[in-house]
Amino acid sequence: MLIKTLLMAIPLIMAAPAFANTFQSDRIVVTVEGEGPDVVLIPGLSSSAEIWDGTVKALPGYRYHRVQVKGFAGVAPEANSSGPVVAPVAEEIARYIETEKLQKPALVGHSMGGSLAMMVAARHPDSTSKVMVVDMMPFMGAIFVPNATPEAVKSVAAQIRDGIAKSPAAARQAMAQQTIAGMIRTEALRPASVKYSLDSDPATSGQAMYDLITTDLRPELPKITVPLRVLWVLPPGAPLTAEQMAGYYKLSYANAPNVSIRQITDSYHFIMFDQPDVFHAELKTFLK
Repeated sequence: MLIKTLLMAIPLIMAAPAFANTFQSDRIVVTVEGEGPDVVLIPGLSSSAEIWDGTVKALPGYRYHRVQVKGFAGVAPEANSSGPVVAPVAEEIARYIETEKLQKPALVGHSMGGSLAMMVAARHPDSTSKVMVVDMMPFMGAIFVPNATPEAVKSVAAQIRDGIAKSPAAARQAMAQQTIAGMIRTEALRPASVKYSLDSDPATSGQAMYDLITTDLRPELPKITVPLRVLWVLPPGAPLTAEQMAGYYKLSYANAPNVSIRQITDSYHFIMFDQPDVFHAELKTFLK
């Protein structure tokens, strides 16, 4: 049975090789697979590059560069163990694109990965050809405080950071299960993401959340002149209607000169899990 299983797996292994390139970083690990135009895939907070498995399989014909942020999903944090996380990681992604001589790749980021993609595109405008943001706003702090500014949300962000970093193991597990249940509608796909979260370094996750809450990318959106595609969902239990949320997204991205925005229905935060066909169709059109 084992031999039969291995023989069956050989065509799959040969068809979609993945390898770590020679790029060295103390903040990210990048694996590469496939051939074709370059696409950089960036996962979110406390997540794994494995969330893109279905995407890579569904859309062949591209050279995918999957970014794994160190400190998340069982990878040692190294430089991400202290100090800011999000902005330095964005700079490392930009350095990767330059060092590996990628030719204006498309950037696709989920959640925090969307923030990272926007940072790269805004701060290194010649580095990319297009950006897709999967369920992320340019300023998370606005969710917590009305008429927020980065300064005004620092105390809230610090409380959340410390709560993530210092929670006992049992509390972390309960919180991870509760959080993922509100982010992934498809129950069978929740356990893996819960494990990614529990295997992440709490201090790194907490600091990254602090960075996201206190970073306002809205003033930088005019620098993203390439096509910017934003997909969003109405979270379960949200105190807003879909129409109100649509208006909020439109207002949040108003400074982006080349943006298009679409709501994905019947999905939670992980659109690629809950609505894979819709997501893959969107990404196929976007990459063309």
